[in-house]
Amino acid sequence: MKSSEAESIHYRTCPLCEATCGLEIHTVNGEVTHIEGDKKDPFSKGYLCPKGFSLKELHHDPDRIREPMIRKGEEWFTVSFEEAFKEVRKGLRGVIEAYGKDAVAVYLGNPNVHNLSGMLYLPIFLRALGSRNQYSASTVDQIPKQLAAEMMYGGDFSIPIPDVDQTQYFLCIGANPVVSNGSLMTGPNMRGRLQDLKKRGGRLVVVDPVRTATAKLADDHHFIKPGTDAYFLFSLLHTLFDEKLSKDDYLADYVNGLEEVKELAKEFSPEKMASVCGIDSEEIRMIARDISSASCAAVYGRMGTCTQSFGTINSWLIDVINYVTGNLDREGGVMFTTPAAGGKTSRKKGYRFGRFKSRVSEMPEVLGELPVACLAEEMETPGEGQVRAFVTVAGNPMVSTPNSKRLEEAAKNLDFMVSVDCYLNETTRYANVILPAPSPLERSHYDLSFYQLSVRNISHYSSPVFEKKKGQLDEWEILLKLASLIGDEEPSEGAVTKLDDATMQFLINKDVKNDQSPVFGRNPEEIMSSLQGRKGPERMLDYMLRTGPYGDHFKDAEGLSLSKLEKHPHGLDLGPLQSRIPEILLTHTGKIELAPALIVNDVKRLKDEISNKPDMMLIGRRHLRSNNSWLHNLPVLMKGKNRCTMLLHPNDAKRFDLEDGGVAEVESEAGRLQVTVEVTDDIMPGVASIPHGYGHGLKGTKMDVAGQNEGVNSNLLSYEKRLDAVSGTAVLNGIPIAVRKGNQGRNERGNVRSEFV
Repeated sequence: MKSSEAESIHYRTCPLCEATCGLEIHTVNGEVTHIEGDKKDPFSKGYLCPKGFSLKELHHDPDRIREPMIRKGEEWFTVSFEEAFKEVRKGLRGVIEAYGKDAVAVYLGNPNVHNLSGMLYLPIFLRALGSRNQYSASTVDQIPKQLAAEMMYGGDFSIPIPDVDQTQYFLCIGANPVVSNGSLMTGPNMRGRLQDLKKRGGRLVVVDPVRTATAKLADDHHFIKPGTDAYFLFSLLHTLFDEKLSKDDYLADYVNGLEEVKELAKEFSPEKMASVCGIDSEEIRMIARDISSASCAAVYGRMGTCTQSFGTINSWLIDVINYVTGNLDREGGVMFTTPAAGGKTSRKKGYRFGRFKSRVSEMPEVLGELPVACLAEEMETPGEGQVRAFVTVAGNPMVSTPNSKRLEEAAKNLDFMVSVDCYLNETTRYANVILPAPSPLERSHYDLSFYQLSVRNISHYSSPVFEKKKGQLDEWEILLKLASLIGDEEPSEGAVTKLDDATMQFLINKDVKNDQSPVFGRNPEEIMSSLQGRKGPERMLDYMLRTGPYGDHFKDAEGLSLSKLEKHPHGLDLGPLQSRIPEILLTHTGKIELAPALIVNDVKRLKDEISNKPDMMLIGRRHLRSNNSWLHNLPVLMKGKNRCTMLLHPNDAKRFDLEDGGVAEVESEAGRLQVTVEVTDDIMPGVASIPHGYGHGLKGTKMDVAGQNEGVNSNLLSYEKRLDAVSGTAVLNGIPIAVRKGNQGRNERGNVRSEFV
């Protein structure tokens, strides 16, 4: 029989970035032979970026951990799950009994939001643990956006999404959607969508310190000094009010705080702000006029606006401008997605901010977690509440967090550490136990997070391509097992099943008592019975779909359910975004809070720092073939020229006596490193750019491809005390640096040598 006769084709969404592209995966006898875009996917329509192709290499990567491992000294031993869990219980319970639950810290990496098991079952583990020391990648890159949404609309995922497929004017600030495929703006083939914008006569304007791939596609690109976005945005707002371009009556019945915003904007005229942000005052005024006069417009900012000193103010101002110009909750402007599963339904009694503080620096809690910038000091500082045990789930904070060298040093003194991960990387090498996560192709998938942030209403369920190997646990089973074993009593036989059933019953009981739920007043046992035949994520997802806005509500045969989705392997298009105000508003007033006190009070700091102008500043950048740190072990993504270079303008290269391909030494208040220089006029003078997530091959890791590639860890230069004061997000864009000629030093791997201060 020919191999082609045994070929199977599977359809699923890609779980590697926010675009949620449809995949057509060809397999023969348990091996992936080919991956291409799913042309029948109603959202991506066959589009696929290089990351989608890499799933083949990820699944078959020989370095990927497939069995539990225990470390004794510097040696690793493969063990059974039973033995691994015994070690985990001993280690975590030992710390909890001696020092309390707050002595255990948890870090959740970015892949968790691309994982159905992680989204549904991590909260169960975290509640069982009960530690205040919860951290995630969110406070590295996106919490300012979520915090602004929480304060303005009452929900951290109530983020207005650009209606990019219908807008006529798109202002993109500190974002590169052509490369990121959209970030907090889920939309496959963003290049094609922006090209369509131009074809229909619309305009694309980019404001960024780098002439990015998106900027090269734009009608206009304006360089801006890093860290000054808030001054630019405020000057746009000033112009809108000053020239009477605002739509003051727009949604007036649903807004508080407009007059306060007007008063705040008075001091930020374009004439005063031009020298601060590096954009001519008349150009600023023209951008404001164009936004206001466009038939519909969307202002969008992302990573560059979030990861700086005024990330929360930036996120807030972007939404204020969209409102003031009449483009909030409007077709062609910015709108709120109506997800098939997920989303909050009850009004706020209070906001999830500052309900407790970190022990050492007294940094406020943000949306249920502490800023990761304070994690190292919580490990280092002796005293009651010191972190002595660490749990990481799909995260690599020793590379991905600010001043990561300090965190690495702190972790060496922990009493115990356990990681749920698929690689022996820079972080997991310090674990005592590693619990292996299955391959993305061995688990089901549904994008709970990103279908709440999508440019269209989409629903797509993916069943596993391959069955898990005998004895392998799914991630939800691992998380429930962890939740059960940290309790006072030894977990009984069947604890995972009991906990899963109890969680499902709890959700149902809660909803039948909620008069806003479609199952209000129903019999909970009948609903539980209707879910029989499923368990784990599938059962919970089925319930969420059936009680969602398109659901069958356990009585309408035409409504949405998981069974219906399973009959549509290419996914379902549920239509364009629709106006959702006032329905979406969950603030205590039921209105848009345009001037939240927490954010407004930070404007004084913005004024006080207006004259802060370092000679050289460092920013990050994205690559289409990279996704933070964890995909650098895949040859298909790492092939080609070295992409971990420092972009430098020719004028700066000349004054620092540097040349293209040479080595520069870069120093900040946190550390220093040496990096290969790439001279280009695509970057603004006075600015340098190094991508995030590199710097592999350290002792004790097992990521051979990543370790052989040249690159440095740019987070050695980020200082965890340089923060957005509101959200606690560390500054990764606008880091003051000194640049000088390097000594061509190379480390033992042949890569440019990193040094630490």
